[in-house]
Amino acid sequence: MVDTQGFHSNPALQVTDMAYRKVRAGHGSLRARDLENEELHTASLELEWDMEKELEEPGLDRFQLECVEHQPVSSSSGGGMDPDLEPIQPSVSPHGRFERLQEDPNYVSRFSRSAPKGQRRNGTCLAKYLLGGVGVFALGLLIGRYAFSKEQVKVEPSADTDVLEKIVQGITAEKIQALQRDFDSLSDLTEESKVRYIAQRWEELGLKDVQVTNHTALLSYPGPALSTITDISGNQCYLPSGARCDQAFTSTTEPFAYAAYSAMGNLVAEVVDIQYGSAEDLRRVQASANVTNKIALLKLGQSPLLYKLSLLAEVGFGGCLLYVDPCDAPFGNKTFGVTLNPGGNPFFQKDTSTAGRDSRHNLTSLLVQPISASFAKMLLSAPAMGQGRPCVPIAMPSASARKIINLTIENQASFKTVHNVIGYLKGKTNPDRYVLVGSRHGSWYEGALADWGKGSAVMTQIIASMTAQTRAGWQPDRTIVFCSWGGTSLGNIGSFEWGKENAVVLQSRAVAYVSLHSPVRAPGSLQAIMSPSLQQLATETQKRHLMSCSRGGGCPGPNVSSLQTPGDLIFFSSQLAVPTVEFTYSEFPKTERAFFLSEAFFPPESSLRETLDPAFKLHETIAKITAEAILRLATDPVLPFYPLDIALDVQNKLKDDPLSQPDLLNVASSLRDNSAFFQSEVMRPANDPKERDPTHVRMLNDVLRDLEKSFLIPNQPLGFNRNILYCLSRQTPRFSILKDALEVPWHNSIKQSLTLVSSAISSADKLIQSGLDLFENENDIPQ
Repeated sequence: MVDTQGFHSNPALQVTDMAYRKVRAGHGSLRARDLENEELHTASLELEWDMEKELEEPGLDRFQLECVEHQPVSSSSGGGMDPDLEPIQPSVSPHGRFERLQEDPNYVSRFSRSAPKGQRRNGTCLAKYLLGGVGVFALGLLIGRYAFSKEQVKVEPSADTDVLEKIVQGITAEKIQALQRDFDSLSDLTEESKVRYIAQRWEELGLKDVQVTNHTALLSYPGPALSTITDISGNQCYLPSGARCDQAFTSTTEPFAYAAYSAMGNLVAEVVDIQYGSAEDLRRVQASANVTNKIALLKLGQSPLLYKLSLLAEVGFGGCLLYVDPCDAPFGNKTFGVTLNPGGNPFFQKDTSTAGRDSRHNLTSLLVQPISASFAKMLLSAPAMGQGRPCVPIAMPSASARKIINLTIENQASFKTVHNVIGYLKGKTNPDRYVLVGSRHGSWYEGALADWGKGSAVMTQIIASMTAQTRAGWQPDRTIVFCSWGGTSLGNIGSFEWGKENAVVLQSRAVAYVSLHSPVRAPGSLQAIMSPSLQQLATETQKRHLMSCSRGGGCPGPNVSSLQTPGDLIFFSSQLAVPTVEFTYSEFPKTERAFFLSEAFFPPESSLRETLDPAFKLHETIAKITAEAILRLATDPVLPFYPLDIALDVQNKLKDDPLSQPDLLNVASSLRDNSAFFQSEVMRPANDPKERDPTHVRMLNDVLRDLEKSFLIPNQPLGFNRNILYCLSRQTPRFSILKDALEVPWHNSIKQSLTLVSSAISSADKLIQSGLDLFENENDIPQ
């Protein structure tokens, strides 16, 4: 018997060598020698398998010994191995995971048909091994085929960076322009027809669980007859534009020049020039005249309209004519519309028989009517109307006599249904956390003047680009909720009503709101209006997508601010303190007087509609920036909120405020210190892939989500945001309630307002401290 070590130096390969060894009978009968020249050609055999796994199979050692024991003896006289019995060396598989034992394809085995007993045993061993090999080979084929079929069905999701690039590349100006044409064609349809079309379009794109929600609300419209202003001295009747009532008017915008939810009726009284209606303006006027039941001539801007109207009602005015000074905006000579609804359905009583006649259906005791700047100039006998350099504002000369007018308001109100469209792109890891994205499907003007199609087109393009990736297997980490709101121009009715119905869920699940209220408003620069939590996200996103510079010699830096702004985001920022962001192209107000002019609904110029963004490149930029912000909010493991930015914003508001006190500054300093530590020691480890414990990250995100809720105050002045992080001016940022307490002491005492601010800052500081305690390393706690 030949020593088994002579066959192969590696015992691990003894069995495999045996399976592929070239075998020839050394002895046999005469019959066998006569058949020696008979050759049987066998095909070469290739087989791959995992050597270690093969050798670990049970019973293999016993099989190996049995085969080795019956190896044929060499016929050479020297007792050495037959040259044909050289071991076969393993070769490395191209796949790098297996070893291949391959037989020489040029070798032809010769063996006797009638083998001796030992040879027959060896043949039996070989047959056993070949059968085993065939079985393993067949099993491998089945497994491989099954795995291949599984790979064909299962699509591996793309990396987040690749998904972002693909989503951005899928957004083009041509697609947005085509979508806007589709939406503009719906402008003459009813709201119900619009929402059906939008819902169907979203479902075709791949959004799941698309819903149309219905909300009954009292809506205010112009009456069958237009409101009028009659000059008593000349007994001449005028329309809000300044045109005479007895002349046929051809303007299509005249019926839209009204104040929704104004008190109705008529009032005969003097006209009083109160400029912007600030507390200082009111004190000046009250010092020289009795203003009870008088009609104020009020400029828009500087402060929220509802806040200024509340001051007029408090001091006794009975009516108000609104206008825009041409020195503040070039479109001041146009008529416009406004809403006096702070948000949602103003009334819950559905008695339509009294709607429009009962004072309960008016949101103010004032009769309010917008007029053109030229008509305001005539009523004030002003010498100039926004002319000259520098521009001369409209004002009544001190020597002029006040005109007496008869103001008649002809509005009407009725209960109607407002519709919303809600669609979901479900999250994978945190489906119970919502990133809300909102646009609108209605506007103040109808028909060819409707302007809602831009925002809807941008949002639909974002949906199309994202759902294209979901069909390839991608899912966001958090659920993205797309919302198309109804009743926006009359007071954000759709968003308020849906938000109130789902307030309990949204308070714990909504993490951010991204607005597409009006993507391209006017020629200007790219701007971002957001809560302080999202300042860094807005800045970084703008920097990556700035297309060109409006001024030669270098690009301006990112334009970001936390100004209070109109739109459907008001409910989420003011009622829920959800961090919000909105990107838009518009002209930033050059002076504080021009702030809040966006509260007025001016008819768009046809020439501006054609020249503002004819190639839709600005819309494309807004869509790409917004899509990136949405994706960051929906996929970043740690929400891109920065508490240190909130702390710095708080300190900035208190820095130059005359009401700041040492105790208040100390609380703000503590918030800054803890926020800096929280951001550096907690957020960074959570962003490290090696330390992304899901429970840890989820608790961290809840702290970040709830931070702005600390700054909600009760009973804010009318027109102010409940979230005091939003300011009224960019030039002089201050807490709005401190400004109100200083200027209007009968609202809230200075002490009460300081207490509210201090409590808000202290609450935020305690939340940050609780986060630090929650994530404190147990090993650092002294025993």
